[in-house]
Amino acid sequence: MTEHEKWQWQEPGTAWRGVGVYHVTLIVPSREPLLGRLVMQGDDPSNARIERTALGNAVVDELYVMCRHYPAIRILQFCLMPDHLHAVIHVTQAMDTSIRSVVRGYWQGVKRHGRAYTLSVSTELNSETTNEGGGKTGTTDEGGYPFPIFTERPFIRPLSRRGQLHTMIRYVQMNPQRLATKRLKPGYFRVQKDIEIGGRRYDGVGNVALLMEERFATVHVRSAMVKAAESGDDKSLRDYMNNCVLMARKGVVMVSPFISPQEKRVMQVLLQEQHPFVLLTDNGFRDYYKPADALFEACAAGRLLILSPWPYDEGKHHISRSECVALNAMAEEFCRSLSHSAIRGDTALR
Repeated sequence: MTEHEKWQWQEPGTAWRGVGVYHVTLIVPSREPLLGRLVMQGDDPSNARIERTALGNAVVDELYVMCRHYPAIRILQFCLMPDHLHAVIHVTQAMDTSIRSVVRGYWQGVKRHGRAYTLSVSTELNSETTNEGGGKTGTTDEGGYPFPIFTERPFIRPLSRRGQLHTMIRYVQMNPQRLATKRLKPGYFRVQKDIEIGGRRYDGVGNVALLMEERFATVHVRSAMVKAAESGDDKSLRDYMNNCVLMARKGVVMVSPFISPQEKRVMQVLLQEQHPFVLLTDNGFRDYYKPADALFEACAAGRLLILSPWPYDEGKHHISRSECVALNAMAEEFCRSLSHSAIRGDTALR
């Protein structure tokens, strides 16, 4: 593979040279916590922060070098974590080079710091070995972390839809608090495999103890209700949505993929009123998965279980109609199975 080909990690046909806002993530190989450590007073995630290592400071300094080199670039928000870096970058005017080339240059700059870090660690280890009388046993490359610091495939996501920028900035700001919450409640954020419900297996994140509740019901707004509402008769739609909330208030665990705008409105009420529910999703869970925003808070509080019948697909961006139909059918199947105590095995209780 040529050097040019190695850096073609974005979707084909997308322009990356114009004005825009991008979310950039760079990850340390094997998630080694080289860049800092989480510091938290007591068990309160709200005061969590990352104490940077010398290498972490060098990685941040390189961001400012990048901005000086490319005056059109502004860093709107960044967060250095022990094993990765998030940055929200605003390209204020069209550039001769693409944002991916800018990030590649940053990656190369950080790589130089990785080389210096490797040499310093190797020298220290070799010195310790010599002082112990054993002679030098390691080489420069063996003694420290191999360069580069970050993997060669940074994640770059354009933020073009309304609300994305605000949501992403908050996501980046809250990263230390989310990490602290995950460490305090690891069971709620660990991906659990092969949860069997009614003969179907799911992967899940969240509180699996919700499966032991007694009453479940689906949230599935039918197209006939929506069409009637569009024609001016919204009584059946309003009654259905109200009834879903009323059932949740009576202790029924609502189950749905929450796909349509009306179903999403019901989910927002469940979140606001802090009712437990089960969310079926069309994509599985990558390593180090964590839900976003309000779903994260509900998960940390034990009010949410997210289930997926399918493995994680890195290239997946949109849900298909057939998947929508399948997930709604699974929600019905889920409720019927649990109503008859059809959980088999002990996987769901772990």
